[in-house]
Amino acid sequence: MPDSPGLGEQALNKAAEIGLSSQLDQVENLDVDIKTDPLKLVQGQVDEVTIEGEGLVMQKDLRMEELEMHMNSVAINPLSVAFGKVELTQPTQASTRVVLTEADINRAFNSEYVRSQLQNQKIHVNGQLMTIEPQHVDFHLLETGKVALNAKILLKESLKQVAFTATPRISANGQSVSLENVEYGDSEEISKELTKALVEQTSEILNLSNFDLEGMSLRVKQLKVEPGKLTLQAEAYVEQIPSG
Repeated sequence: MPDSPGLGEQALNKAAEIGLSSQLDQVENLDVDIKTDPLKLVQGQVDEVTIEGEGLVMQKDLRMEELEMHMNSVAINPLSVAFGKVELTQPTQASTRVVLTEADINRAFNSEYVRSQLQNQKIHVNGQLMTIEPQHVDFHLLETGKVALNAKILLKESLKQVAFTATPRISANGQSVSLENVEYGDSEEISKELTKALVEQTSEILNLSNFDLEGMSLRVKQLKVEPGKLTLQAEAYVEQIPSG
């Protein structure tokens, strides 16, 4: 079959899959497809590299439902191929698509890492300095293109509920996502500092730099909110493809 990968490609695919998997806490499915021909490979030229993954769990309990990354005309060290490695001789750009589900984001919000981040903050409520202790956070992706957050927070034995909607926006440099146009539902604002802390934590979870792998950094170009799903289109600056 002419379309089946050669032995050199297969070895590189496997090495890259092992290298990427080693940086993840959990992987449901991960495929690396490196396309070239033996003559180009000897000269250190790779036609294209495609990385596709499902259910990828990063550190801090952050999970990607889907990851797609595509790069063309990649220059590699031909000597590294003999050792089953993919060593880039110059950085390359990759078009990237990341899908996060509502369940993924809720999982991150209710993780021990995020809880500890919020618990370490002291905020002013009605003129008093208090420690906040999140009990549960419900995060929703709405068809209006907005996100909604409903949080139960313990303040000195008193349980308070904070709920708001906001519009996610990409920063000018594409390195972060912030929330704008924060609106409250029926509940009134308990504390501007508490809302600010929750808004900042939401932005931190949605920040694509959380999903950077070693040798790769992502910049968000577009962001689409749909019911239950957040899709981020990004450009990756790739200095190295991790390999086993």
